Amino acid sequence: MDKYIKFSPDTNLVQMIDYKLEAAKASLDFIKEGQIIGLGAGSTIVHLVNLISARKEFAESLTFVSSSFKTRSYLLEKGLKVVYSSVLSKLDIYFDGCDQLDSDLNALKSGGGIHTSEKILASMASAFILIGDEGKMVTKLDHTYPLVIEILQEALPVVLGHIQSVYPDSVVKLRMSNQKDGALISDNGNLLADIHFTELPKLSTLNIAIKMIPGVVEHSLFYGMASKAVIAGVQGTRIIIKA
Repeated sequence: MDKYIKFSPDTNLVQMIDYKLEAAKASLDFIKEGQIIGLGAGSTIVHLVNLISARKEFAESLTFVSSSFKTRSYLLEKGLKVVYSSVLSKLDIYFDGCDQLDSDLNALKSGGGIHTSEKILASMASAFILIGDEGKMVTKLDHTYPLVIEILQEALPVVLGHIQSVYPDSVVKLRMSNQKDGALISDNGNLLADIHFTELPKLSTLNIAIKMIPGVVEHSLFYGMASKAVIAGVQGTRIIIKA
């Protein structure tokens, strides 16, 4: 749940607090004039873009890059300067949301299927900051969300066979398109598959083991990559810094 209801004792009015908006407001404080900012996707990122674009001179000093077609389109709609990552060697900050993150700021990003591009931008940034509501925060990442892998098309049988051999209790499902007949194709022209575990393996081992399978381009576990998280909830907004 992204919002909660707050009752004002003085006026007896009901206020709806949007956690994601509050996280975006706090994230704005990390951005300085003239910086190159990377953005992921999702409603918290939309809030952040809206807050930035409301400050015209400040917004005009910034350059943006995004892993998301929707975010790039929205940035352009707002009249902001957008470039592609291929013309950059580094970013000042990369902001993104996630499905889950733990106290060590490891994160699972299983929804959009653009994790390969997101990881490239995160690795280019001096600071990778996760933002969102407290519902994303868990003590330990679990199997609530699948691990998404991007696979070279010719390697599909090899990859699936390897995963079933190493993780026999897992279920791997190829993502299928609901707009056409056939598999869903990533922005990079590859296949996407979800690995459903009965229990998430040790993160440090999983991070390397999946990457080492020939034909796997990337996976959606962001292990040890984020430097900070901005999390908003009932108790206010917290800035969590990686230990």
